[in-house]
Amino acid sequence: MNVDFDPFVASPPSEIPLRDAPLVRVIAQVRFPEILSLGQRDFVAPFQEALRSTYPVLREEQAHGFRLEPAGLVPATPLTAWRFADVDGSWRVSLTPAFVALETTRYTSRTDFFERLGVVLEALAEHVGPKQADRLGVRYIDRITGASVGDIAGLVRAEVLGITGTLAATHAAFALSESVFELPDAQLVARWGVLPPGATVDPAAIEPASEQSWILDLDMFSASPMPFSPEHLIAEGRRFAERIYTVFRWAVTDEFLARYGATP
Repeated sequence: MNVDFDPFVASPPSEIPLRDAPLVRVIAQVRFPEILSLGQRDFVAPFQEALRSTYPVLREEQAHGFRLEPAGLVPATPLTAWRFADVDGSWRVSLTPAFVALETTRYTSRTDFFERLGVVLEALAEHVGPKQADRLGVRYIDRITGASVGDIAGLVRAEVLGITGTLAATHAAFALSESVFELPDAQLVARWGVLPPGATVDPAAIEPASEQSWILDLDMFSASPMPFSPEHLIAEGRRFAERIYTVFRWAVTDEFLARYGATP
């Protein structure tokens, strides 16, 4: 499918499972108007019970951030973040007074991921009851390491290579491109490029690697308020994932699919 087409309007292609997919993390997040009661253990307990059989490990953290004021960035009041994980930590649900998120480092299929997200959103609707979703985002992060980094010119299309497809790349310790694409009801942010050992552009989502790596980070989101309907949010999330996959298939070559174990 490495012929030229517009990945932002083309029909999504059928998924091709990759036995050794370099997909390192998938995240879905729904933001909602702040619910201060979510900082209280008793209020969160019914939500935990709804998920505890799948995500039995609970950790309470304080999420620190900043807010923009006329004088510049100032520390924001820390928010309690509840982290619910499975036993091996490959799946995690995060809940704060302002958002819920599902993330995994062991993605198997779109169907499995959105079924899991549906369970989380249904539990939130039942036990917390947000009335509005302020933002919905879905993000897929691929990371190539090892000898494949040196073969990147054959794994992704020339338009994606940028400077990494030139002789100048031998002198580039860090080369990351970012493009923002406007869609009728959403935006898609695409980042790709080379990271040196120990570097990251997002510590919360992309862990530093001990060796040079090449990343493809695709993040689609809508910041238009919508009713907090699990069914609607899942439908929109699936649609975002399909568009992300279409862009992914546009960006990579048949050699990429073969390298990472494409299943006919």
